[in-house]
Amino acid sequence: MKVNIPGPLRSYTRNASQVSAEGATLEDLLHNLDEQFPGMRFRMIDEQDRIRPHIKLFVNTDLTTTLQQRLAAGDEIHIICALSGGTGFDAASV
Repeated sequence: MKVNIPGPLRSYTRNASQVSAEGATLEDLLHNLDEQFPGMRFRMIDEQDRIRPHIKLFVNTDLTTTLQQRLAAGDEIHIICALSGGTGFDAASV
């Protein structure tokens, strides 16, 4: 399956924006990714095996909230990372 990797996680994939992984479920796929790219899973999944709040996982175009989501051979996985922070810049004051 194709897995689209967001910028903040590309240091794990040697800057690849898309990689291949296998698994019958999303949990299996994330373990396969972690075998290929050690440490990557921990950036997305916490110690209680929950998807971290700043991570959104899509199977094709559908948001999933469970690691038990079943996958099919042609599925495409999209990992989305929320952005936070900023400079506090107020455009109205310029």
